[in-house]
Amino acid sequence: MKKLITLFLLTSILIGCTPATPTTLPPTPEPDPAQEATAAPETEPAAWWRDAVFYEIFVRSFQDSDGDGIGDFNGIVQRLDYIQELGANALWLMPIHPSPSYHGYDVLNYYAVNPEYGTMDDFRKLLTEAHERGIRVIIDLVLNHTSSQHPFFVDANRDVNSPYRDWYIWSNETGNYWHQGNGGNYYGFFWGGMPDLNYRNPEVTAQMEEVTRYWLEDIGVDGFRIDAAKHLIEEGAKIENTEATHEWFKEFYTFYKSIEPDAYTVGEVYGAGAFLATKYAGQTDHIFNFELASGFVNSVAGESNTGINGAWAFTLKDISNGNYATFLTNHDQNRVISVLNGNEQKAKLAAVLLLTSPGTPFIYYGEEIGMQGRKPDEDIRLPMQWNADVNAGFTTGTPWRMPDASYTQVNVAAQEKDPGSLLNLYRMLTRLRAEHPVLRDGNLTVLETGNSGVYAILRHSDSEDVLILINLKGTPIFEYSLGLPDAILADGTHTVTSLLDTTQANNLNITGGMFTGYRPLAELHPYQAYIFKLK
Repeated sequence: MKKLITLFLLTSILIGCTPATPTTLPPTPEPDPAQEATAAPETEPAAWWRDAVFYEIFVRSFQDSDGDGIGDFNGIVQRLDYIQELGANALWLMPIHPSPSYHGYDVLNYYAVNPEYGTMDDFRKLLTEAHERGIRVIIDLVLNHTSSQHPFFVDANRDVNSPYRDWYIWSNETGNYWHQGNGGNYYGFFWGGMPDLNYRNPEVTAQMEEVTRYWLEDIGVDGFRIDAAKHLIEEGAKIENTEATHEWFKEFYTFYKSIEPDAYTVGEVYGAGAFLATKYAGQTDHIFNFELASGFVNSVAGESNTGINGAWAFTLKDISNGNYATFLTNHDQNRVISVLNGNEQKAKLAAVLLLTSPGTPFIYYGEEIGMQGRKPDEDIRLPMQWNADVNAGFTTGTPWRMPDASYTQVNVAAQEKDPGSLLNLYRMLTRLRAEHPVLRDGNLTVLETGNSGVYAILRHSDSEDVLILINLKGTPIFEYSLGLPDAILADGTHTVTSLLDTTQANNLNITGGMFTGYRPLAELHPYQAYIFKLK
C-alpha cells in the first residue's frame, strides 16, 4: 500500500495535478473499421513546413512583459507583429517546461510550462494569437533524458525497488557518461543532472507518447524539435544513430502522425549532413543539415566557394529535393556575426545563402540584426536587442542576464529606419522567398564560375528560373565566367532582371539548354550578392 501511495503522489507531481493528463496510457479500444474508413484522409496533408520560415526563440531572452527580468509567453505575443514583418511564419520555442536550469533542457514536468514564462493559459493565448496570424508553433521535446530532480528519477534513485528504477539505465560501470547513484551508477550522456531515459522499457515509450499526444491534441502545438535525437538508445559501444534508435523513431513517427497528420518534427542530429538525414527518413519530417550550415558560414568567413560548393555536392547527391532544415548557427554555437568577426557585409551574404537555398530555413532570434555572442552558452542566448533604451528594451526590470554591450548601436529600432540594414535585407529575402516558389522548392544547380571567390547557383522550376550570384571577397572581381553544365534551360535569349535592386545585367543566350562564358556584370562589387530572374 505504501508503494501505491508513493506512486500516486509522484504521478500527481509529474502532471501538476491535472486530471486530464494521465501518466500511463489507458487501454486502447478495438478500432471500428467503418469509423477508420470514414476518418482516413483522402489525400496526404500538405507539408506546410516546406513553405515555412522558422524563427527560433529562447523565451527567457526574447521579451519580458511583466518587468521581472525574464522573457515570457506574453512578451512573445507583444512581438508577433515583428515576427510577421520579418517574414517568419513558424516559431520554434526552446524548452518551455519547468526546469531547475536557466536553459530548460533538464525537464521536471512534461505536462506543464515553466512558471517563469507564464501560465498554461498564457501559452494557449500565444498559440491562438500566432495561429490567427498564420504562424505555426513547435516546441522543444526533450526525449533523451529528464532532470535528475524529476520525481521519477528521484524515486528511482532513492529505492532500487522503485517502479521507476527501470525507467533509467543503471550499471556498475564507471567512466564517461556514468554517474554515481544509490545502488549503482546511472547513465547520463550530457551530465549527471540529465539522466538518460531507458527506451528499452515500453513504459517509457508509452509515457512519452502520452506527452506527445497531450501537446498535440490537448494544447494544440504544431509539432516538435527533437533534442539530441541521435542519442536515444545506445547499443554497446555505439552511442549514437543506432539501429534501435531508428526503429524507435519509425514507430514514433507513425504514432504522432496518427494523432495529427499535419504535425511536424525536426530532429537535432548534431553534425548531420544529407546522407545521415536519409537515415531518418520516415522517422522525422526533417533533420537539420549541419553540413550545409557549415558550408554557408565557412565560405562567407573564408571568402571562398569551396566550403559551400562541397556541401552542395554531398547534399545534392543524397537529397536533391531540399527535404531538410537549414540554418546558419543556433543556440549551441557562437553567433554567426561573431564567427564573421563582426563583419555586417559578410552577415548579409550569409543571409542570402540561407534564404535562397532549398530546405526549410531556421533563423535564430537576433541573427537578423547581427547580435553578437560567443560561448559560454549564456552569452549566445542573451536578451534580444530591441532598442537603445536601458536593457535594450527587453525588460523594465533587472534582466536575468545583461544584454550585449553592442545593443546601443545594434538593435531593431535603429535597423528598421535604415533601408540598407541587415534586418531589412532579411525582410526582403523572406518576401522574395514567399513570392517566388522556385526559391523554396525549385531544383538547384551549382554553376561553374572560374573564380573561387564567386558563388553562383541556378534555382530552376518549370515556371521560373532564378540566378544567385555572390562575390564572397572584399575586393572587386572582374575575372569570372559562369557556365551551366546541364541542359535545363529553354533555348533563346533570356532577359536578366534583378530582384534585389535596379542592377542592369547582360542578357543570357542559351543553346542546347546550357551556357558557358556568361558574365552578367563586368564587375562584381565587394561582398555583393545579386539575385536575377531569367525570362
